[in-house]
Amino acid sequence: MPANLSVRPPVRPAGRTRPALAAAARRRALRGWGYAAPTALLVIGLFVLPVLLVGQMSVSDWPLLSGNQGINAPQNYVDAVGHRYFWDSVVFTVKYTVIATVLLIGLGLGFALLVQESSRWTAVLRTSILVPSALGLASASLLFYALYSPQVGPLSPLLRSLGLADGPVTFLGTPDSALWSTVFLVVWRFAGFYMLLLMVGLQGIPHEVLEAARMDGANRWQTFVSVTLPLLRPSLALCTVLCVTGSLLAFDQFYILTKGGPDNSTLTVVQLIYNVAFQGQNDLGVAAALSIVVLVVLVVVNVAQLRAMRTGQED
Repeated sequence: MPANLSVRPPVRPAGRTRPALAAAARRRALRGWGYAAPTALLVIGLFVLPVLLVGQMSVSDWPLLSGNQGINAPQNYVDAVGHRYFWDSVVFTVKYTVIATVLLIGLGLGFALLVQESSRWTAVLRTSILVPSALGLASASLLFYALYSPQVGPLSPLLRSLGLADGPVTFLGTPDSALWSTVFLVVWRFAGFYMLLLMVGLQGIPHEVLEAARMDGANRWQTFVSVTLPLLRPSLALCTVLCVTGSLLAFDQFYILTKGGPDNSTLTVVQLIYNVAFQGQNDLGVAAALSIVVLVVLVVVNVAQLRAMRTGQED
């Protein structure tokens, strides 16, 4: 380096001293905190504080009508895991989650592939599939409760008129029929939502990549398996997390349609929490312990799903 060259110090804006720059940085930081404060308050008030309260309940003797009677850890967790319906509800919830996830993501992907190209008939089809998503789950459950009713519902007389049934059809009368009737409701309600998510992912795939696969001689199935599915992995990961989480927390549809019956065969874990807290046992401590167990399982399952998807992307 020539001797006459020297490193010049950074040029400071004219009229801006170091204290002034520091004050401006503090103002920007305060402005940022001001923008974030409403959301932070909502998260603290609606999530952090309730979780802390549930955590306190889970280690306390806390009857519904008597309030906090003091610490009794870990008795609530022992009672929760030892509840006579705990393992039955866990098995049923996992079974329902697997069935609902496979059907919802499979049908959602099929519908997305069917209507991804814009045309007049696909626009009508998109609308018809999406319309049930505008209905609340509780409202949809009440609608299907009326449809399934053997006394006033139209489905039972229709099946009899077609010769498919000899008498009144009880859609919710057996464990298997109650499960599949509820699954049909959930698929009808949410298939359009997952179709929309996956259709956005499909439309984000560059056409050049698909054209390159066709030029290399790949047929439609090979293009779908080797190109479309790997590029659709982020959308599939999002759908899987949402579907698994929603299914593990299923409550409305089973509470309205089956009340956990027949003979507690459709009792989900969240229904069990509700029953322990407000029906019969009236024990908020045991219900809170069950809630903490469900929360931990949800965190573990979601982390495992995201890691599996991320590992697949890196491979």
